[in-house]
Amino acid sequence: MAADDGDVFAHEEKRNLELGGHVGFDSLPDQLVSKSVAQGFCFNILCVGETGIGKSTLMNTLFNTTFENEEASHYQREVQLRPQTYDLQESNVNLKLTIVHTVGFGDQINKAESHKPILEYIDSQFERYLEEELKIKRSLFNCHDTRIHICLYFIAPTGHSLKSLDLVTMKKLDSKVNIIPVIAKADTVSKSELDKLKIKIMSELVSNGVQIYQFPTEDEAVAEINTSMNTHLPFAVVGSLEEVKVGNKMVKARLYPWGSVQVENENHCDFVKLREMLLRVNMEDLREQTHARHYELYRRCKLEEMGFKDTDPDSQSFSLQDTYEAKRKEFLVDLQHKEEEMRQMFVSKVKETEAELKEKEKELHERFEQLKRMHQEEKKNLEEKRRELEEEMNAFNRRKVAAETLMGQALQGCSQTPFKKDKDKKN
Repeated sequence: MAADDGDVFAHEEKRNLELGGHVGFDSLPDQLVSKSVAQGFCFNILCVGETGIGKSTLMNTLFNTTFENEEASHYQREVQLRPQTYDLQESNVNLKLTIVHTVGFGDQINKAESHKPILEYIDSQFERYLEEELKIKRSLFNCHDTRIHICLYFIAPTGHSLKSLDLVTMKKLDSKVNIIPVIAKADTVSKSELDKLKIKIMSELVSNGVQIYQFPTEDEAVAEINTSMNTHLPFAVVGSLEEVKVGNKMVKARLYPWGSVQVENENHCDFVKLREMLLRVNMEDLREQTHARHYELYRRCKLEEMGFKDTDPDSQSFSLQDTYEAKRKEFLVDLQHKEEEMRQMFVSKVKETEAELKEKEKELHERFEQLKRMHQEEKKNLEEKRRELEEEMNAFNRRKVAAETLMGQALQGCSQTPFKKDKDKKN
């Protein structure tokens, strides 16, 4: 009945009324602006590109400051994501900026798994926000939103097309994050080569089904500039904080023996276009797209995995309690199955261990018996040798006694012989 009443109210024609005087709710936009300024804003940038391609330099140039960042080497075994958060202030607006660098991207010999750590990091930030959203006592306004709002994908200016690593990575990321491709170190190629490279890159992205971020054209206030800027993608950028004197003023530029490349000169590179689109015109749209498109897709898939689903017009009303009880029962049944499997595995392991122990015990017993027999044989041999030695000693002693007796008799006979000779001489 309640659902029918809801349908009636939903289809009821709305009436427009005129106010008799000033009420005051026309100040609601000002209230929202004041509240937003008081709370501050957050913006998270993911920089994907090879080591040494100029990611840190471009970030420093974009925000006109020097961020602390450790210089990465080319010898990383795997891709590591290094997030760094900074509190920035411009006028009375506070911005919590998080820059995430992909350390070691493209440095491995086998680059097939280079995109996985990036996907895992993006999903982990979505998961963190979803966990906060599903809490009973949640504080989304005070929670630091670490979801990635924009991915600046740095393309090397070498070659005449995209590398396979670039295509695979952007294809994996386009459903997770807003992607703006940029050609780094654009001052290393000529103007004509740069135009051809841009056309080739966009052609390969379209033919491979890679969806990059398109600046919105629905809002009339920015429709013209965004439509124009969509035709300049990918942006060819140059970054530098070095001040060089050109004419009568100091400008950010890169100084070469043949001249200088001015960062903020639109005839030299697209840095100004990138800054305008990224920070001054479409920053809020990037935040909204992250929440309304990429995060909602992740949230929907996660809730469907958990058993939640929306109601169709012909289906029964959705019950959170019934869904929870069904998932709880399913979980308990699965838990019981796993417990039974673990118990059977434990029993089989115990039996295997007992069999091994018995086998070891049998081997030890056989070894003990063998050593015992060897000991008895050695003992018997020693006894025989002892008896033989005793017999030899007894025989030796007997011979010794006999020899001593014979020697005594011989000595006695020798002493009596001269006496007889003297006696015979006297006679």
